[in-house]
Order: sequence, then C-alpha cells, then structure tokens
Amino acid sequence: MSGPHNGLRIRRSTADDETAILALLGDSLGWGSDERFASFFDWKHEKNPFGASPGWVAVDGDRIVGFRTFMRWEFEGPNGVVRAVRAVDTATHPDYQRRGIFARLTRRALDELTAEGVQLVFNTPNQRSGPGYLKLGWLSVGRLAVAARPTSPSTLVRMARARQPAQRWSLPIDHGLAPAEVMSHPGVTDLLGSQPLVTGLRTCRTRRFLAWRYGFDPLGYRVVLAGRDIDDGFAIFRVRRRGGAAEASVSETIVADDAPKLRRSALRRVVATPGVDYVVTLDGPHPRRCGFFPVPGQGPNLVARPLAGETVLPLGGWNLSLGDVELF
Repeated sequence: MSGPHNGLRIRRSTADDETAILALLGDSLGWGSDERFASFFDWKHEKNPFGASPGWVAVDGDRIVGFRTFMRWEFEGPNGVVRAVRAVDTATHPDYQRRGIFARLTRRALDELTAEGVQLVFNTPNQRSGPGYLKLGWLSVGRLAVAARPTSPSTLVRMARARQPAQRWSLPIDHGLAPAEVMSHPGVTDLLGSQPLVTGLRTCRTRRFLAWRYGFDPLGYRVVLAGRDIDDGFAIFRVRRRGGAAEASVSETIVADDAPKLRRSALRRVVATPGVDYVVTLDGPHPRRCGFFPVPGQGPNLVARPLAGETVLPLGGWNLSLGDVELF
C-alpha cells in the first residue's frame, strides 16, 4: 500500500456490503458467530422509522477494512423538528488500526450529512473513545445523572459490586407485558398526545417509533402499566446481568398528563420485578420519592456535534430518557 492514506478509499456503503460489514464487526467488536447479530443489525439500521442508517466504508482493494455508521434520529423542540443522527457502530479491522481510518470515515460522513440537511450529531462515548470525538469537533454536553434503588437490603452488596459492563442481551423475564402487545393499543397515541409541551429537545415519540425501539425480541424489553390500563401509561425496562447482579434499567416512563403519582406507580412496579437486584433510571424527583438515590459519576456522558450552523444546547436543554442514550 502507498500514498498518504495507504491507498485506502472511503465511500458510502451499500446493501451489497452488508456481509463484509458484519464480518468486520465480528472481527473488531467480538460479535462472533451469534446469528442474532445479523437480525440486530437489520433491525437497528434498516427498520428504524426515522430512516435507514447511512454508512461509510474504508476499502483496501476489494476488502472492507473500516466501517462507520450513524443512526437517524429526530427531536422535537420549541422551534420544530431537529433532524439528527446518533453516532453508533464503528469498526476498523485489527490489521488496519492506528492509521486514521476512524477520523477519515467520520469527516467524510459529517460532510455528506451536512449536505443532506442533518442538523445535529449526538452520542454517549465511553472514556476510551470520548477524546477522539472531541478532537473531531464534538462538544461535551455533560453527564446524565442516574439514580438506583436496590430491591431489598440484601441486594445492596451485589449492587455495589456490579462494576462490569452490562451484558448486551437481556435476561428472559415474564414480569409485565410484551412491548408489541402494548404498542398495538390505539390508546398509546392519545397517551403521547397528553404529554406536556416541549421545553427542550425530546425524541419524536410515536406509537410506531416505540414499537420499533422496544420491539426487537432479543433485547428483551418489558412493559409495566402505571395504573389499571394502558391509557394510564407505562414504564419500559429490561433486565441484564451486570457482574453478579441482575440490573433492571428503566428506558422510558410515559404516563397520562405526565402525572407524578402515575410515574411513581410505574417505577414501583419495575422495582417489584422478581429476581432483580436493583433498578436504575435517570435521576429526578420522581425516582427519589420512590426510594432511588443518585449514583455520582455513573451516568452516560452526552456529546454532540452541531452541523449546518446549528448550536448545541446545554444539558438542561435536553429532555431525554435512558432509552434515548443507552447502548443497543
């Protein structure tokens, strides 16, 4: 290979690249031969109601050695809809690392996304990848505070020792309802319409979006009702192994008229999930009134990159749920 970039070409990915991309993700991210990953990739990047994810590849001859993709997203705000993308899956083959492929793919993607009218890129990188994003023009918005509650005094120790990353796939549970059952109810549309006016950037939530976001079976999301029926609202959660503990994370809480009593009822029903050691959610007054306590330094770090002359709002200008930022 020769030249300043070792002869690599950067181009937009196509459907014909999917097999090679999945192989690259397997080599780079340890996806292995688990057949669920192909379905996961298709669900995540092709079936998203906001649109298929644009992707870019680095090619050496006929070989794909780098991949970068952005999941389409839309926020509603005081000034209307904001077209955004979430920076997600990226991979470089081990033989080609430390050659600037990530930066080249990202710069090419930002140029094309800007030309398409995308206004904002956001994501929640880990400590290892965060500095690289800042060098490429991302801005640090802040850490989203989380709160936790052990389900009993005896599980507090397991919660304190749960320092490992959570497993990707959820534990199978029967508590609550399947998301598909809930999202098929027409009352969900009225429930979403009862929410307060937007005061910050909030994901454009529709029944179709919720059905997609939480309906991929291998991710194992479950729904508990806040009251007697779906019209009262619900909380969406999943249970994963984190070290020796079973962690329930509350991705979404949507209740009629955003009523505090219903919010707390939904959280209490998640806490009642059999076999769970503790529950986590984004911090706020409602969790604290249900026995949750803040966990300093443990929430995801939100970063964003403005495009096309946009500005990035401070953390208080974002109205996010854990489901908007959790890794999936």
